[in-house]
Formats: sequence, C-alpha cells, structure tokens
Amino acid sequence: MTKTASQLPHPVTGQLFESPVPPGAGWPGDPAKSASTIAWTERQVEQMAGLAGSVAELDAVVSVCRACPRLVKWRETVATEGKRASFADQPYWGRPGPGFGDPEPEILVIGLAPAANGTNRTGRMFTGDRSGDWLYAALHRAGYASQPTSTHAGDGQSLTGVRIVAAVRCAPPGNKPDPAERHTCGLWLDRDLALAAPGLRSMLALGAIAWDATLASARRLGWAVQRPRPRFTHGAETAMVTTTDRSIRLVGSYHVSQQNTFTGRLTETMLDEVLAGL
Repeated sequence: MTKTASQLPHPVTGQLFESPVPPGAGWPGDPAKSASTIAWTERQVEQMAGLAGSVAELDAVVSVCRACPRLVKWRETVATEGKRASFADQPYWGRPGPGFGDPEPEILVIGLAPAANGTNRTGRMFTGDRSGDWLYAALHRAGYASQPTSTHAGDGQSLTGVRIVAAVRCAPPGNKPDPAERHTCGLWLDRDLALAAPGLRSMLALGAIAWDATLASARRLGWAVQRPRPRFTHGAETAMVTTTDRSIRLVGSYHVSQQNTFTGRLTETMLDEVLAGL
C-alpha cells in the first residue's frame, strides 16, 4: 500500500490506517466489515441490537453506530484534530468501542464510556489509558487476563470468563454522556446482558453510571430487580432474576479512573477484593 498523508502506522502491526479507522480495514480485533449495517437512529439501534444473534454480530454493529450526533462529532474530532501529543504519530480508532473478552462470560464488567485517548485511540475497551492499566492488572492477578497490561489492540491480550462492555460506547465530551445518549446506548447493553445471561454468574459495575445503566437494562429485559433501586457504593451488591429464573449478582466498584486511583479512594486491595468475590 502506498502511504497517504493522512495514514499512520498501527503501533503493533505497522499497517497504515486513516483516522477514524474505516470498518473492515484490517485493524486488529475490528469486528466489523466494510459493508456492516450502520444504526443512525435510536430505533435502528433497538432493531439491530435485537437481531444480533451473537456477541460477534453485536460488536460489529456497535462498532459502526452513528446514532448520537454529538458523540460521533466528538470522537471523530479527537481522532483527527484533538490527539494527545504523545500519540500524534498513531492512527486513532475514532469509532464506538466494541465489547472485549470471552464471548460466553461468567462475569460481565460494565464501564462508563471509552476514554478519548484510550479506547477511542486503540479500539479496545480499557486499553491504552491509566484506567485500563488498573483494570487489566487486577484481572490478571485474579486469573482472568492473559497479560497484566493492555496497551494496543493486537498486543496478545485475552480474557477468560470475563467480557468487558460499557454503558456508553463512544467517548463523550468531558466523560459525561447526556441522558438521551445513555438511553440509546443502553439498548446495546440490553442485548449484551441477554446474550450473556445463560452462563452469567455476576456483573461488575464500575461506577454509578454503569450501575444505574445495568439496572435499567435488566428492567427493560423483564428481569426481577430489587425495588426501590439499590444504591450504588463500592462493594454494593444486589441480585436480579432473569426471565428463565436464573439469579445473577450485580456488584459495584468505584471506577478505575485516575481521580479515584490517584487519591486512594480506590486501592488495588479494594479492587482485588471485589473481583475475588465475583
């Protein structure tokens, strides 16, 4: 391939990519193809999520979603004009973050949203930022991750028994998705829960937004959820019952954000203890 002015080499493979990365261009772990169907509206998100028969199909349509104009504009602006200086020589994924991990998980980890220079750059959940450093190190200590670090898609990282998703799949301005964006993206989360449910034992919500999003998804799916709504805090736990009478635990943890880890609000020991109880 002849390099164009806008193409940059992937840090692991060296293959040249535009930013944002076109679907089906060969990015490591890209679940989509060039002809993958795009959701442009909330209604289309609902329809495509319901039609996804596997996590592979779900991740493919998630990764090309354009249903929230504000988020689309932000993620692509960061990928083209707002790169962090230390990553200026890298192509940016610039698309929604697909789920990552075991397609038949016993544990589902739900985060808030991709980081602008993390998942929005690497194309893999919690990969390439300080939050991911903490999460993958803890998953490795617990025996779920093959490596203690996760720097780039294609670096060999794999998860066993765990799948990572997010309440919102695009990097939001200021890390704050608005209510309409949270609702629309929650329809993808509904399908993640439904597909995982047959073998799911526990769900770990990282932060209050992920906690509330998971409870909302469970209710939309018709699962029995405690009322009044269980309150989020670190170590909070509640059980929900699926429509097939399976009990699944929801456990809360403070998010692995720098704000929490740098201040000591969340320590390695606290995170390890939560994971050990799943």
